[in-house]
Amino acid sequence: MKLLFCCAGTKPEPWIAGLRAALPAADVAVWEPGAPAADYAVVWAPPQAFLDEQPGLRAVFNIGAGVDALLKLRLPPTARVVRLDDAGMSVQMAEYVCHAVIRHFREFDGYEADVRQGRWSYRKPRSRADFAVGVMGLGVLGSRVAQALRVFEFPVNGWSRSPKALDGVRSFSGREGFNDFLAASRVLVNLLPLTPDTQDILNRDTLSRLQPGGYVINVARGAHLVDEDLLALLDEGHLAGATLDVFRTEPLPAGHPFWTHPGMTVTPHTSARTLRDESIAQIAGKIRALEQGEPIAGIVDPVRGY
Repeated sequence: MKLLFCCAGTKPEPWIAGLRAALPAADVAVWEPGAPAADYAVVWAPPQAFLDEQPGLRAVFNIGAGVDALLKLRLPPTARVVRLDDAGMSVQMAEYVCHAVIRHFREFDGYEADVRQGRWSYRKPRSRADFAVGVMGLGVLGSRVAQALRVFEFPVNGWSRSPKALDGVRSFSGREGFNDFLAASRVLVNLLPLTPDTQDILNRDTLSRLQPGGYVINVARGAHLVDEDLLALLDEGHLAGATLDVFRTEPLPAGHPFWTHPGMTVTPHTSARTLRDESIAQIAGKIRALEQGEPIAGIVDPVRGY
């Protein structure tokens, strides 16, 4: 069994060592052009040349949560794309989103601004009942985020393509439930996969349906958001602010309005990072299962895009 590692921007040595330790019978190597045919691949942003050169791959393991970029490439006809189920990312995402929601709800950004100017200020406490949080996308990450928000006693709404039942979460689903979901939410958290159906889903029409004083948290993909529409709704006062971790162009270009807009909090795509040891253990376990003819979780449906 041969396994190739082809991950742009990732130091390969620790991954190779970890994969060799977890799969001692496997031949594990970093891909170089002209490499022998492999059975499996661990990838992130691989070049098309790699996939063209490996037509016999049985499975391609993507080390990030999103597979949208990978699905745009021509994949080997027999290869299944496998995403990470969690690998330590869901707790990170829950931390990030809860921090963003609480920071806005408690007006800590306002306190920080006052302290920088030497002002001792006070703000009237807000009611959690007025800050319903809507989570778009109830997969592994979205479900963990929704349950974490419940700990802080926020009303939580969830929207997914198909019906989902989560304890303490008011669930909406499908196109017929989307507008009602938005109208019931004041804070909107986007955790949807990026597909042709969800690209530009955070636009003027969608965001205008949030309750007045709405707040947007995008931790999925930059292409979900129409930047100009968000900025316009902030300037018009319908939205109170936004926390963005993902952008159409990364790094966020110098001079982009998001850098300096007073209602914006920007972070450099760091809401949930891939944890190497957890990822290696999960990938190795799935390869062992495939070798034994057993089913595995996380196989991507290329039609749905996740």
